[in-house]
Amino acid sequence: MSTKNFLGQFTGHLIRYATWLPPLIWFNTYVAQVTLINGPSMYPYLNPQYHESLRRDLCLVYKLYAQLDLERGMLVTFRNPYDPEKITVKRIIGLEGDVVRARPPFPHEYIEVPQGHIWVEGDGEKSKDSNYYGPISVRLITGRITHILSPLNRAGRVKWWEHPSHRAGI
Repeated sequence: MSTKNFLGQFTGHLIRYATWLPPLIWFNTYVAQVTLINGPSMYPYLNPQYHESLRRDLCLVYKLYAQLDLERGMLVTFRNPYDPEKITVKRIIGLEGDVVRARPPFPHEYIEVPQGHIWVEGDGEKSKDSNYYGPISVRLITGRITHILSPLNRAGRVKWWEHPSHRAGI
């Protein structure tokens, strides 16, 4: 194979694949993203084998209109209020206007969630959540976890509406 022929084929393949790159980046940034969930803060709902193995849940995060129509029990991703470079996963416990019961280290036992904010908590005991940050702005929300993709024995839609916080009248 000549160098000219090789370069021609290489350029053709490069152009063919490079044209897909911008739409894929746009889709990943604004529509949906596959995310590996790290840490024990959502244990046992996510990463139920956290204490037994290194296996982590792989989830689909839907980003389009993520800040609209929020409900108690939903799993959301958001920018950490103290470190905006980090994305955090928590469950919505309270919406604006709700009165929620806080846990230590939050300084008050009860708090009314201010307008434009939500109260989020991790399912696990080791969780830095609204009890640590306080209510978080809805504008920090980057997505909603809609599906568990892996491990395959747990793959499927995230049934956030079955969580007690959704049914409870906080």
